[in-house]
Amino acid sequence: MSCPASLRKALLSFSILAAFTLATGELAAQREGVTRGDDGKSYTAEGTPTYHVAEDGTVDWYIYQGFRRYHSECHVCHGPDGMGSTFAPALANSLKHMDYYDFMDVVVNGRGSGTSVMPSFGDNPNVMCYIDDIYIYLKARSDDAVPRGRPAKREDKPDAAREAEAACFGS
Repeated sequence: MSCPASLRKALLSFSILAAFTLATGELAAQREGVTRGDDGKSYTAEGTPTYHVAEDGTVDWYIYQGFRRYHSECHVCHGPDGMGSTFAPALANSLKHMDYYDFMDVVVNGRGSGTSVMPSFGDNPNVMCYIDDIYIYLKARSDDAVPRGRPAKREDKPDAAREAEAACFGS
């Protein structure tokens, strides 16, 4: 006996709704424990920087700044939007398994293995003054929280970001 078309349609609709509910519930669970500091930056329960994307797609300043800095310093090797290249890994994939501290270690100290070499950027203020922002952007890309390309909407630059930038560059 076959299932009536109306019942198949209802079951399909229910299955899609259940899958969507499960997926959004999982995304919400991943963001539990995230708080926003006085500096406008979001932090995990462990205190590491993370991203904030509003329901309408507006990204926090740090994702936007990370996008800009990544594309000025990192994309030449690691490809646009963290998608990788023929000679450097896709950081949007790497951050699915690499935590904040490992990321910092590789950027600051570099890494070499065989013919693959990541130079140290520990002395480059154009990277180090924005290292959290670059991480936040790549983490958002890794979690599919932001699509490829320049974010369409962003929050304004917080005063704390201006102050940190001025302090880092000694102005």
